[in-house]
Amino acid sequence: MLELLMAEPLLAALCTLVLSLLIGSFLNVVILRLPVMMQRDWDRVLKTETGEAVEEQATFNLMTPRSRCGECGHQIRWYENIPVISWLLLRGRCSGCGTGISFRYPFVELLTGCSSAWIIWHFGLTLEGCALVLLTWALITLTFIDLDHHLLPDSITLPLLWLGLLINTQGVFTSLESAVYGAAAGYLILWSVYWVFKLLTGKEGMGYGDFKLLAALGAWGGITILPLVVLLSSLVGVVLAMLLIAFRRHQAQNPLPFGPYLAIAGWIALLWGEPIISAYLGSF
Repeated sequence: MLELLMAEPLLAALCTLVLSLLIGSFLNVVILRLPVMMQRDWDRVLKTETGEAVEEQATFNLMTPRSRCGECGHQIRWYENIPVISWLLLRGRCSGCGTGISFRYPFVELLTGCSSAWIIWHFGLTLEGCALVLLTWALITLTFIDLDHHLLPDSITLPLLWLGLLINTQGVFTSLESAVYGAAAGYLILWSVYWVFKLLTGKEGMGYGDFKLLAALGAWGGITILPLVVLLSSLVGVVLAMLLIAFRRHQAQNPLPFGPYLAIAGWIALLWGEPIISAYLGSF
């Protein structure tokens, strides 16, 4: 089967599409539940340190309890949880109470499925292709968690950093030396910007999660990719902010998280970094 998939890129891409749609459904769960799990842990630690009584709570993790409607408590049946298809058949509404189900759920599933399938179609069922698929899943999760909570969990960014270093021991995207320098420089670049901004304004312009995410991207693409990631993240940030403000989805005075811009820029730089740099240098 593996030999067949490696010999037939279209079949490999279709299988990846199906698998990644299912993964996208799971990513929706992670995006929704992981911040809640982290908040519960923080509350438990705070109460323990201050001597407050820690109340017993029902088990809540990525597997338990089963998915339910937030309005009526209707437990989602298996056939109501088929990626994209169930949302379309239910016309975007809960079968129990008719409350609307956010379009973001099928959007995340489609984004995960289509981007992963494209990667396997382009790179094949190789170590490089499979690694980029894993990176894509992680970046999608981080993007939506940061949009919702202005939070980039260490439980995703730190394993992503170490995975980038491990993959590049084989020189998949860059040399191990460049990956190590990229991880260190990625962290220090935003760390320096953070402290300069804080000293000048007294405000925090970004969080430590942004430092770790750029460090992870540096570990994947090497130190040479960092200038492009920083430049692209700034451009993506300006474009998306203008679009959100234009469509009245965001107030200009409210801060936007930087993590999604880094994630999008890092993904673009890893897939098309060399052509972009070559085209830019060629213009001169």
